[in-house]
Formats: sequence, structure tokens, C-alpha cells
Amino acid sequence: MTFLSQRINNLSESQTIKMAKLGRELTAKGIDVINLSFGEPDFFTPDSVKEAAKKAIDENYSYYTPVSGYPELRKAITTKLKNENDLDYTFDQIVVSTGAKQSLANAVMCLVNPGEEVIVPTPYWVSYSEMIKLAEGETVFIHATVETEFKITAAQLEAAITPKTKLFMFSSPCNPTGSVYSHEELAALAAVFEKHPQIYIISDEIYEHINFVDKHASIASFPAIKDRVIIINGFSKAYAMTGWRVGYMAANKEIAAACDKLQGQITSGTSSIAQRAALAAYEGNLDSVTEMKNEFKKRRDLVYGLLKEVPGVEVNLPDGAFYFFPEVKSFFGKSVNGSVINTADDLCLYLLNEAHVSTVTGEAFGNADCIRISYAAAEDQLVQAVSRIKDALAKIS
Repeated sequence: MTFLSQRINNLSESQTIKMAKLGRELTAKGIDVINLSFGEPDFFTPDSVKEAAKKAIDENYSYYTPVSGYPELRKAITTKLKNENDLDYTFDQIVVSTGAKQSLANAVMCLVNPGEEVIVPTPYWVSYSEMIKLAEGETVFIHATVETEFKITAAQLEAAITPKTKLFMFSSPCNPTGSVYSHEELAALAAVFEKHPQIYIISDEIYEHINFVDKHASIASFPAIKDRVIIINGFSKAYAMTGWRVGYMAANKEIAAACDKLQGQITSGTSSIAQRAALAAYEGNLDSVTEMKNEFKKRRDLVYGLLKEVPGVEVNLPDGAFYFFPEVKSFFGKSVNGSVINTADDLCLYLLNEAHVSTVTGEAFGNADCIRISYAAAEDQLVQAVSRIKDALAKIS
């Protein structure tokens, strides 16, 4: 569309949203589709959080909020960071936004100049590269594979750095792979960043509490680089608050002020009611968070056992989040129903139309040999979904 800006024409559609949309279209036709494409907990927001929102309405929290968020919520976030992560921040280093996605976009837009390079390990969350594109930066990918649990090494990081490198973006626990960097692995990366003081680090920690191995480790815990780390977090995954749209960043004061300035011109402050709900989440206990994590671990173990029995699928055991990222390249070049499966995109569309299971192509996450499967669904649905996938794949020859 020539009348639209080059900026929007260059932007790619979110593949996760696209596959969910296609699944809904089949559902509308009366087809029983199991949606394993969306990254959303299938739990309800805790009652205490919902009650806080109702109370906020009754108490007339209906006016514009400060751009960076209510001071009491920002202070609660600093308390959380201290108590749970042993990280010291002041409330003026916190910017609350309309979801962690906005926090990410704010940071990228405030840091990256046209032509500057941003290093992104693959697989990566779909929106990273598009945000960099909007900022007119250049994305430099470091490829990780299932053999290394989809994690990069310090040597790979060092090799990717150039004089134009401005930023490094990653997530741990990772969407789409579920990989979790240990404290030791982060220490090795931090040692590289110590040698390159011009590089900033965006650490996406939105899946912090869905971690099945160790206490969450943040790369901001290394004092030599902490001032250059921008932590991104929020309430959507840990507290099943996806629709409430509350995320935040913790950064040095200059970056926080810059993001406040940008946000003030784009959206201003986050919903007053959602912020009061988020405050209640952080003032409460972690019982619901722990319960949900334990349920996800049960599902992970269940689905891992099922996927291991699917011929042609190579899968590892993820340490966090609620995704599998199996390698499916053994099916490429083979045929089914008179059509050739050439790519992961083809395979995802085939699984949607044949097995009526919605997944997402790995190409959207930077690895064209894989697909992403979410296990944020009930156990009976997961068993049925993998059974359907197994049956559909068996027809490919």
C-alpha cells in the first residue's frame, strides 16, 4: 500500500497473533481447534487482585495517572526487586507501562540510533526484531540450537560485538524455548560486557516466576554492568494478568527519565485500575504464583513425555516458561495430501488444518527448523493435541 509509511510497510505481522486468528476462524466454523499458539496462562487472575480493582473503582481511581506509574506501585516494585532478587533500585528508576511489550519498545526507542547494532540471540521473542526495525537499528543474530539448550556462549557474544554494537536483548526464562540462563552462564556473558562499556543490556524477565530449576538469576545482579542493564518485567505471566496490561522497567535514572519522556508523548500513564490491581499483587503473597508454576511443571513433564514419542520430532526439556520448541526439519521436503512440506510455516498450517492444533512457526522466532508449542492449556487438551499432532505427522512421507 503505497500511501502508507515505509515504516509500517516494513513491519511484519506477529505470527503468534496470526496463528491464533486462523485458529479462531476455524473455531467459528464449528471445528474443534486446540490452540497451543498463544503465550497466555489459562488461569484466572487471583481473587485478591480482582478485589483490589473493584475497590479502586469504588474509591474513584478514575483520573490520569503519573506517566511512570503511581509512586506507591513503583515503590512496591523496588521492594519486590530487593526482596526477591537482591537488587537495589529507587522508585525513580522504575517506569510502569501498558504491558512489558511497551516497556521493551520504550527502551529500544530511547537507546538505538539509526544504523546502530543490536545483538539478539536466537531463538528470540517475535517482537524484538520488529522493535529494532522501527528504531532503524540493525539486528545481529547469534544462533543457538537445541544441542546447546538454545543458549549462547560468551565466545559467541564476543565474536558478534563490533564498534557499532549498542544493545543486547534477551529473555530468561526464554520465549519461545523455555531456556533459563544460570547464574554462572550469566556471569560469563557479564564478563564480556564489562569489556565493552558502550553496550546496554535489555533483560526480559517476564517469565521469572515460571522457573523449574533454580532461583531466578538476573544479569543485573553483576555490579560492574548493573547500571547498563534494563530489566523488563510485569504481571501478565506470574499473576495471570495478561489482559490487565501492566509491565515495568527498572533502569538507571537517565534511561528511566528518557522512557518517561517518550511514554508521555505516546500513551501517558497506565490504567489507574490496572495499577491498583498490580499493587495488590505485589503486596500479597506468592501462593497463587507458586501454585501456577507447579501446575506448569506437571504439564511440562507430561508433554515432554508425549513429544518424545513422536517420530521425527527432536525435543529438549525446557527449564522455564510454558513452551516447547521442537525441531521438525525431518519433515521438510516430504509430501502429504499432494502437497510438499517445505518449511515450518507449511507444517504449522498443515497441523492447523489437518490436526486442528494451532502452533507457531519457528521462523517467527529466528529458527526456521522448529515450531513453538505452548502448554498453557488443560492436561486433557494437551494429551489430545499431541495425539492429533502425532497422527497428522505420521501421514507425511
